Amino acid sequence: MFNSLTEKLESAFKNLKGEARINELNIANTVKDIRRALIDADVNYKIAKEFTDKVKETAVGEKVINAISPGQLMVKIVQDELTELMGGEEAEFNITGNPAVILIAGLQGSGKTTFTGKLASYLKTKKGKSPLVVAADIYRPAAIDQLTVLAEQIGVDIYAERENKDAVAIAQNAIKEAKAKNKNVVIIDTAGRLAVDEVMMTEVANIKAAVNPTEILFVVDSMTGQDAVNTAKAFNDRLDFSGVVLTKLDGDTRGGAALSIKYTVNKPIKFVSSGEKMDTLDVFYPARMAQRILGMGDIASLVEKAQEQYDEEQARKLEKKIRKNQFDFQDFLDQLQQIKKMGNLKDLMGMIPGVGKAIKDVDISDDAFKGIEAIINSMTPYERANPDVINPGRRQRIAKGAGKDMNDVNAFMKQFDQMGQMMKMMNKMPMGRMPGLGGKR
Repeated sequence: MFNSLTEKLESAFKNLKGEARINELNIANTVKDIRRALIDADVNYKIAKEFTDKVKETAVGEKVINAISPGQLMVKIVQDELTELMGGEEAEFNITGNPAVILIAGLQGSGKTTFTGKLASYLKTKKGKSPLVVAADIYRPAAIDQLTVLAEQIGVDIYAERENKDAVAIAQNAIKEAKAKNKNVVIIDTAGRLAVDEVMMTEVANIKAAVNPTEILFVVDSMTGQDAVNTAKAFNDRLDFSGVVLTKLDGDTRGGAALSIKYTVNKPIKFVSSGEKMDTLDVFYPARMAQRILGMGDIASLVEKAQEQYDEEQARKLEKKIRKNQFDFQDFLDQLQQIKKMGNLKDLMGMIPGVGKAIKDVDISDDAFKGIEAIINSMTPYERANPDVINPGRRQRIAKGAGKDMNDVNAFMKQFDQMGQMMKMMNKMPMGRMPGLGGKR
């Protein structure tokens, strides 16, 4: 995410390395490089200049306190200004009402329909809501088909009228349906075009007037940069939407949309989305995004994702087994499943400070654990529970069952043994509870 921008900003901060104080002279090149980095990221020149002027105004004359280097202080100043540029605080998402009505708008191909499914899944699993998704794209049957598949996948109801060519009527009928079925959130997926046109704008404006939505979300493909910002302005002039959704953050994203859109339309970014999986939707936190852009990682989001999958009772049992040196292959497999539920593996690793830069060119597939899972699944229940019984003959059978080479199985067994040795060392810790496994210490 924003790898190119991150690298260029890191390079800009090197101008201050070794300096004892920030002043007009040594800040000039840094500010110039920051501005160039923002423009290269497809940020509008006016926004980039205003941003760097603020950075310079704040930085000039700042004294280095408590041995903090000028470079570190400059990073903090830029971090604060980036956070402010992207909205400052987390934006409120209004889902009050009976039902709450959420209108989804944007260009064709921006990811509206996928986001509609993700939002329904988010509201169902994390907010305890009972959503109804509405297929109001009357021009593309494929959009209705896609939303139908997504609704089935996440277990929510869908409202569609395939023969009706009146999008306003479909939206109104859907709200009646929601009330009859006690659905407390209605999410309306509207039609898009390849470019802004009057027909699309009039239709979505008419839907807005008819259903009085509590939220209007403009969905934008973050890979389109400044074009996305210009489109957002056109939509906002007609719809006065309440928030922005940035999609496809896992693609070749330069950062222009994320950094410019709040400044341009004065509307907050409320969600960010990556990938096609229904659980890859996150609330947008400006401060956390600023940290990631500056290569600081995002530990807060990583911890939140872990806590969502955390089972306190299971953690207690696991700790007890580790304490008794009884951690087995089934426990290992269970932990892999928990990690996979947290989301895209490369994205998760990128949240660890310093790791994102190290793995930017490394292809880390979501299927990275498949080989290990195949090996463990080829074991009998007795073998999983008793790793010590797996002799060379059993290893050969396991390798064959997993479709793996014997060397792969031996390598995994060696890694598992090494992990077991490390756990034995942890058991010698004087603390009553091991860090990271939950509960009070």
